[in-house]
Amino acid sequence: MLSTKLSLCQINPIVGDIKHNFEKIISSIEKNIDSSIICFPELSLIGCPPEDILSYPYLIQEQYQYLEKLKSYSRDKIIVLGFVNFENAIYNSAAIIENNNIWIYNKVHLSGVFDEDRYFKSGEHILIIQTSEGIRIGVTVSEDIWYPTEPLQTLIVNGVDIVINISASPYHVMKPFSRENMLKVRASDYSVFIVFCNLVGGQDEIVFDGTSSVISNYGRTIARAPSFKEYHLDCIIPLEELKLAKLGNIRKKISNSKDLFLNLQCKTIKSEVSIAKNMDYKNNEIYDFLTAEEEIFQACVLGTRDYIVKNNFKKVLVAMSGGIDSSLVTCIASEAIGPENVLGISMPSMFSSSHSIEDAKELAKNLRINFEIIPIIKIYDSFIDSLNDIYTKFGSLDFSIAEENLQSRIRATIIMTLSNKFGHLVLACGNKSEMSVGYATLYGDLAGGFAPIKDLYKTEVYRVSRYYNSKNKVIPERVFIKPPSAELRPNQVDQDSLPPYEILDPILQLYLENNLSPYYISQKLGLDVEFIKKIIRDIENAEYKRRQAPPGVKITPRSFGKDRRLPITKKII
Repeated sequence: MLSTKLSLCQINPIVGDIKHNFEKIISSIEKNIDSSIICFPELSLIGCPPEDILSYPYLIQEQYQYLEKLKSYSRDKIIVLGFVNFENAIYNSAAIIENNNIWIYNKVHLSGVFDEDRYFKSGEHILIIQTSEGIRIGVTVSEDIWYPTEPLQTLIVNGVDIVINISASPYHVMKPFSRENMLKVRASDYSVFIVFCNLVGGQDEIVFDGTSSVISNYGRTIARAPSFKEYHLDCIIPLEELKLAKLGNIRKKISNSKDLFLNLQCKTIKSEVSIAKNMDYKNNEIYDFLTAEEEIFQACVLGTRDYIVKNNFKKVLVAMSGGIDSSLVTCIASEAIGPENVLGISMPSMFSSSHSIEDAKELAKNLRINFEIIPIIKIYDSFIDSLNDIYTKFGSLDFSIAEENLQSRIRATIIMTLSNKFGHLVLACGNKSEMSVGYATLYGDLAGGFAPIKDLYKTEVYRVSRYYNSKNKVIPERVFIKPPSAELRPNQVDQDSLPPYEILDPILQLYLENNLSPYYISQKLGLDVEFIKKIIRDIENAEYKRRQAPPGVKITPRSFGKDRRLPITKKII
């Protein structure tokens, strides 16, 4: 049967390391040498997002010598990959390499997520490759496929059979599912095959999930790669299926549409490359979507691993309190780089319960990580004695938040000193609920180089931990049932300062991710509006703390950082 074989190579590049990325691309081509079309993600040659490294012209120029080297691999195939193109302006582009030629398509719709309009100019041309069999292939980049109008309309009017979309689509919870549904709508609306090749890997706070796929002209998924791992997805499509895709009615529908065209110029390249081969048809791989908890955990693992490895760390250190947050972070670290590379430190004070030390120790034993106990009581007493000697007024005042936070800052000093001495990266254990309302100590529990669960609400921390424990049973059951506590004063629990997380988290989600007013939130949740206003004031007053927190994996549609840019000094409620 005459068919064509495509390979979607969802690779994990390093931003700026063009030589490394090129070698990864070459390795992928050599492993898929029998494929007629080989796709790589958006900006796969330079890495994504490149941000201000685009101000270094030599890096942009360096790409072209590697593109030239790819020509020799294109005599009997079409290779599509993302790079940064310079033509009197900088473009986010796709290189289409076939039969020793390089053709370039410049992305039309720029991403707001990555501030692309700060760096790139929008493209104004459409490119179609026509194979020797007459199969017409259009190439788009990332956001181009999200718009139901252009550039898809121009491609369809000009008779394309396959739309290739190379992408660097960042992850948030359940996005792989919703994104593929969008691709199905595009494919069925325009009766066209869509080949979606997505980036995978962690880049600072962003995680790219991969989950590349091929969608038929009927809007049916015929191939899907796994999420959160590098993978070469092969897909065989019988040519008869491509030829049976009838576009007449679609073109008529478009011609009657009131949607405005962008007046994009279309160029068709007639290639001598044949993509038809006699091969036995076989079922393509379709990996299942993950559950929400699986997604979140795998995203945290991948984001943490890539932050560690790409920044040349070998080992990590976690301050293990015996609570749910540090337990989950320790599990993530162990999965990310192996338990032998994780050091857990328990630092009990006079307020630490015996079960906190026991639970931390049991988790460390179950995970088989390195574990040490460093009591802080003597250090704390030394601080207090010194402060009383130097500033007598200090000792005349009652025990307060100052003494509570001192314990947290002593612990931060210990773990950062160990980090400096032995080269470990410190992983902070704060969650989004605490970060939102400022229930965190500057230069204390906020200390660290990376915060894996920074974008998980506390209730999500419990759910994800339950998921992981259902597979591995390493977190002691007592960690799940005891009230969460910072243990900085006698009999302290989080609810002394915060509402129950089951009440707090829905408020935070509605305010932070939906921008809803306190009055709407009050009506929706049936809570007192003044209570809601107090929480919102706490959120806005804590902005200065969040600015000084370490980066962490983006999980929600709107994480702290680039997704939410508010001034520190303000009065909005």
